[in-house]
Amino acid sequence: MLIAVGAIVVVAVVLLYGAFAGWFGGGPITLVGAGATFPFPLISKWSSVYVNRTGVRVNYQAIGSGGGIAQITARTVDFAGSDAPLSPTERAAAPGLLHVPETIGAVTAAYNLPGISTGLNLTGPVLVEIFRGNVTMWSDPSIANLNSAVPLPAQAISVVHRSDGSGTTFVWTNYLHRANAGGWGTSLVGKSISWPVGSGQLGNSGVAAYIIQHPGAIGYVELAYTVQNSMTVAKVRNPAGSFILPSLNSTAAAAEGAAPSLPAPDADWSQVSILDAPGPDSYPISSFTYLLVYKELTVIGSSMTQTKAKALVDFLWWAVHDGQNYSADLVYVPLAQAVVDIDAFALQSIRYNGQPLR
Repeated sequence: MLIAVGAIVVVAVVLLYGAFAGWFGGGPITLVGAGATFPFPLISKWSSVYVNRTGVRVNYQAIGSGGGIAQITARTVDFAGSDAPLSPTERAAAPGLLHVPETIGAVTAAYNLPGISTGLNLTGPVLVEIFRGNVTMWSDPSIANLNSAVPLPAQAISVVHRSDGSGTTFVWTNYLHRANAGGWGTSLVGKSISWPVGSGQLGNSGVAAYIIQHPGAIGYVELAYTVQNSMTVAKVRNPAGSFILPSLNSTAAAAEGAAPSLPAPDADWSQVSILDAPGPDSYPISSFTYLLVYKELTVIGSSMTQTKAKALVDFLWWAVHDGQNYSADLVYVPLAQAVVDIDAFALQSIRYNGQPLR
């Protein structure tokens, strides 16, 4: 008798878990996203934690911000990731998209110089000349004068950049334009540009791999990838005149005070930037990265049901709240409460067939 009762209890528990995990009624829920490689290590962590907690799968393809924007505009994914806020043209092509800041990161000037450790001093104007192809040797006086105690080799500089449409490229090229608008004009600013010099590689991981494999190389890589791969990165001079290493603390310093100036989630975010943020400890190449999601989810089409829409909003809510606890270990800055509040307002505004989901 006791065995029978025990078996009934076990079956009930299994059935309850199965219902929770989505075994019935068409299988487990899978949310599909695509876009920026910049936040991929964090989104990957979120995905693994969230499926274990809820049974809801999050399938995020790190194809670059440009690809993510294209797919969410075509409504072939449930959400997208982008380090670049939507331009006015992109926003007009996808009416109803919300910007949901998910985290804050840094773009590093990563290099491979055998025998030279992390902390080479560089400035924005010098980086402009390197990426224009005007400074071609590591022993060039413009670099040597910033690093008098470093024995720089007479070695050719090998520039590497992104080959895909990339929000990291958008951040980097905007920074170079700020550093020298005359030397790095607006035609060289964007997610995908015609590079003056260099080798193109796919994704942050592709640029990182190229640098690791090629002595003399320099490229721009999101901070989490450089930490994971034990890469050497430069100190970059900020507007206060300090040479600053990219780190959790220096990125957080750059983001301080940003929240009051942020637009409404459904407004124009194209001018939002924390590049060259004030403060002696701010790393100058820091950026928000965003999740893009429609305010009315029925526009996605028949693949978006009310159940799936609720699961999507619940995941995004978790990501900008409890999910922030995983940011620091991966060298992303957790969102300030004021930014979380903006995100909460955005997510509470999302509808399915006009009905709220939270």
